Amino acid sequence: MATVSHEIDVWGDIPPASNFPTKDVVAGTAFPVRCLDFDAATNETTFFVFQAAGYGSGNITCRLRWYADTASTGSVVWAVALAAITPNTDTQDIETKAFATAQSVTTAHLGTTGQRLHETSVAISNLDSVAAGDWCVLRVVRDAANGSDDMAGDACLVAVLLEWSDT
Repeated sequence: MATVSHEIDVWGDIPPASNFPTKDVVAGTAFPVRCLDFDAATNETTFFVFQAAGYGSGNITCRLRWYADTASTGSVVWAVALAAITPNTDTQDIETKAFATAQSVTTAHLGTTGQRLHETSVAISNLDSVAAGDWCVLRVVRDAANGSDDMAGDACLVAVLLEWSDT
C-alpha cells in the first residue's frame, strides 16, 4: 500500500462568477509568494479540477497550506467538497453534477507571526463514489459566515495537496 500525493497549483483554480478569492503575488523579502486571498467578511469559493490517478480506496486527505495576511490571532473555517465523474461510465450531465456534502474544519492561528505558514488537513469521507481515473472537482470555501471563523483579514492559500491510498 502506497500513498499517492497530488499537488494542485492554486493559480490553476476556476473561480465562480462571484464571491471568489483574488489572485495575489506578495513580493516578499527573499522571494515572491503566489496565493489566493480569501476574505474574512464574505464566503469565498474556488474550484480545482484533478484526476484521481491511482486512487484505490478510503478517504482523501486535503491539506490546505495558508497564512494570515495581517492577523496573528483568531480562527479560519475551511470547507471542502468533492464531485467525481467516471468517464464513459457515469451518465451524469457534467454541467449539473452536484457535490458530495462538504466537510469543514476550524483552524486556530498559531499566533505571534502574522504571515506564519499553517497547514489545515481535512479528511474527505464524502467521496461521491470516486474511482481510479475519475475526473474530479474540489470545491474550497472559506466559511466566513461561520461564527467560528473570527480571524480578521485575508487567509492566503498557497498550496492544495491531496493524498489517497492506491489500494
